Amino acid sequence: MVDDTQFLEYVVKALVDYPDDVKIKRTVDEMGVLMTLDVNREDMGKIIGRSGNTAKAIRILLRVVGMKNNARVNLKINEPEGNLPRKESYASKTVDEAMENLDLV
Repeated sequence: MVDDTQFLEYVVKALVDYPDDVKIKRTVDEMGVLMTLDVNREDMGKIIGRSGNTAKAIRILLRVVGMKNNARVNLKINEPEGNLPRKESYASKTVDEAMENLDLV
């Protein structure tokens, strides 16, 4: 039988640049199993993925592993302390502000 903690650790460590910073906490209650994941802040983008697709895929795979073990498994990804702020979006700027940033002379 596949251990959900070992599975999650294997998958996440294969994706990140700082595998030594990966920490997984497993708790069980009446709702099922909760896996809490902590990674280096520079690896957050790799774990979440574009539009959250990587995180979604990891959650689906964890549920499959849980079903094989007759358990409901959920994944919580903790946001690292001091996380980098998101880059400013061009969508929030007016056309004039965006044009100024292009430095067209």
